[in-house]
Amino acid sequence: MTVAKSGLAYGINKGYSGVTLRDPKARVSRRKGALSKKTAFVREIVKEVAGLAPYEKRVIELLRNSKDKRARKLAKKRLGTFGRAKRKVNELQQVIAESRRVGH
Repeated sequence: MTVAKSGLAYGINKGYSGVTLRDPKARVSRRKGALSKKTAFVREIVKEVAGLAPYEKRVIELLRNSKDKRARKLAKKRLGTFGRAKRKVNELQQVIAESRRVGH
């Protein structure tokens, strides 16, 4: 972020006006939790080899019987938070859609 300084002692652009601003390097802590290519690849391979967990199979069965709310509740019980549950249910809906595409 390089904004010209105003030369005033107050305001959003306060400070000396003749100074070249530093561009600090992004902190490592800022990318904590971001998925790397390697991790994504490994998870994909593991999922391919190991298949679905038993609770995921139950969630898929519930989704096929159009019990979306029950599926989300089961996923929440297993995963801990409702946000994770919604993400998992969406992921499993993609799996169902993909299996339909491959099946036909």
